[in-house]
Amino acid sequence: MLCARGLGGLRARAAPLRPGRAGLGGLGAGIRARGVSTSWSPVGAAFNVKPQGRRLDLFGERRGLFGVPELSSPEGFRIAQENALRKTDLLVERARCTPPGPQTVLIFDELSDSLCRVADLADFVKIAHPEPAFREAAEEACRSIGTVVEKLNTNVELYQSLQKLLADEKLMDSLDPETRRVAELFMFDFEISGIHLDKEKRKRAVDLNVKILDLSSTFLMGTNFPTKIEKHLLPAHIHHNFVFTGDHVMIDGLHAEAPDDLVREAAYKIFLYPNADQLKCLEELLSSRDLLAKLVGYSTYSHRALQGTIAKNPETVMEFLEKLSDKLSERTVKDFEMIRGMKMKLNPQNSELMPWDPPYYSGVIRAERYNIEPSLYCPFFSLGACMEGLNILFNKLLGISLYAEQPAKGEVWCEDVRKLAVVHESEGLLGYIYCDFFQRADKPHQDCHFTIRGGRLKEDGDYQLPVVVLMLNLPHSSRNLPTLLTPGMMENLFHEMGHAMHSMLGRTRYQHVTGTRCPTDFAEVPSILMEYFANDYRVVNQFARHYQTGQSLPKNMVSRLCESKKVCAAADMQLQVFYATLDQIYHGKHPLRKSTTDILKETQEKFYGLPYVPNTAWQLRFSHLVGYGAKYYSYLMSRAVASMVWKECFLQDPFNRAAGERYRREMLAHGGGKEPMLMVQDTPCPAPWTCSATCHASHYCVLVTGFSCAHTG
Repeated sequence: MLCARGLGGLRARAAPLRPGRAGLGGLGAGIRARGVSTSWSPVGAAFNVKPQGRRLDLFGERRGLFGVPELSSPEGFRIAQENALRKTDLLVERARCTPPGPQTVLIFDELSDSLCRVADLADFVKIAHPEPAFREAAEEACRSIGTVVEKLNTNVELYQSLQKLLADEKLMDSLDPETRRVAELFMFDFEISGIHLDKEKRKRAVDLNVKILDLSSTFLMGTNFPTKIEKHLLPAHIHHNFVFTGDHVMIDGLHAEAPDDLVREAAYKIFLYPNADQLKCLEELLSSRDLLAKLVGYSTYSHRALQGTIAKNPETVMEFLEKLSDKLSERTVKDFEMIRGMKMKLNPQNSELMPWDPPYYSGVIRAERYNIEPSLYCPFFSLGACMEGLNILFNKLLGISLYAEQPAKGEVWCEDVRKLAVVHESEGLLGYIYCDFFQRADKPHQDCHFTIRGGRLKEDGDYQLPVVVLMLNLPHSSRNLPTLLTPGMMENLFHEMGHAMHSMLGRTRYQHVTGTRCPTDFAEVPSILMEYFANDYRVVNQFARHYQTGQSLPKNMVSRLCESKKVCAAADMQLQVFYATLDQIYHGKHPLRKSTTDILKETQEKFYGLPYVPNTAWQLRFSHLVGYGAKYYSYLMSRAVASMVWKECFLQDPFNRAAGERYRREMLAHGGGKEPMLMVQDTPCPAPWTCSATCHASHYCVLVTGFSCAHTG
């Protein structure tokens, strides 16, 4: 019922795993600057220089994180939490006493908003704030608010107040479509939480939900935790590739782009070595999810999770994945043969293709065929230039401009966080985007979008402006060198900004369905669509220019980059199909017929093709099992939809204002307040999801046979 979209799968809109980016991962190493071009627009300049003066502000008023007065210290989370709970009690009483009508939905939404405004903010702070005290206070607030939400989702009196509205056909017919849909969504949240159960079973459902929240948090932390081994266990000549602490080596990732086969092999085997505690946590998480699903009336957790999505049920998802896998299989085999050939050429003594090989060798193939060395591209993609490009695109397409604002003291959690105001040419201020773009210690490595505050129409007629955070991991600028992005980083920036603009433009009456609070397999459509703009020369030519000379990026370089993305595209996609299938099996029928590791081995060999490596457990590093449990397929399906929207709406002219306005009006503006099928049917684009899963796969395989850069047709 309440905060379901704020505390559930849309907590953080993470970018998809991008296994095919090897070879584009440099940070402009070797580039030396004598001077930096200053001919940027204000928003471009704001990201190409270091922020000034904030450290010297010793006596100014401290506003608190995101301008929330209570959050000037970690203790403020307790105060904000108590305030939200007091307001919750008042609103629950109002809902119970108010006669059924549109006011019922408004009260429910305000109740959801009061809890989400603390929970969503805390959800971000608990992983991103550099100070442990803030992270711990935010973690406690998340747990406390989450427990309250689960209790409210099984509150019989609250449920009955909504049921009276939905049972009155005449009243329901009098409601506008958005209000009717939101009322039904609140009821749906009650139902999947077990409101129909007896008192004892409802309590069991609450306890299971709270346990799942705790297990999810623990598992998520474990996915990034480094593996420590004694240094004598590694060959001495590869020691320099890793971080040492005393007599131990810390392996904190797969080192997928390392040119030395032994480094990649060692990192893979050590980083993915089974951890007993993490394995137990995953097993408990999957088991608890299954118990909850069965308790509230579903045969599997996947059936419960997919209610209300485009796919609707796991049978459709599996049909989609199997058809897609079938269509990819022949090209995937050819890709592996090509990668194996490159490995044999460079390392004839050890030519067997292993799971740690494709990211590196596919990158080598791309670089060799198309000369896409990152150091050639990075000078044209300074962060300021890319932000200027986004500003130009949004202005031409939607009449929107980005303005950099100076945050107040205490408003941001790190001095290099930038604050953007999003302003429409006639509607004025639409909301705020906080840009946490730069690397720092203990910051998660994943690129994410977080909703901090959802937009909604308040009772006084004012609109509550949305606030979001975009989190990336870019290198810092220096005195002579701005932050330079690889093409992959630039594409990721566009992707995440797609989520942000979905949030900014989701002009819904209710925050429960604002922006990205929509079905997961639709929420990625706007962000993936932005990748198409990022790979269109007509767009790139507007902003990609050398940070020193001002020279524009030559068209043939963009053409080579786009052509290179066709290389090993099938193998890259096949890997995503494997991930999505594994996710479905883990959340399918329980008890699982085999261990999670045996299922991984079987699924990898069937849906990917490369051999499982003994004594590894990749699933223990699969962080998306938390936020995207049973929904990881969403990236694949959303890409199919986005490809159709691009082809039909923007391929001919990526700056078509009429198409941009219609895209905003028919898709972005509704958030989750309208059925996704209806949104796309109302655009000039076809609706791929009205077809069968076979047709889905056919649409999607357009991307396999040719990456859809607009300039190539």
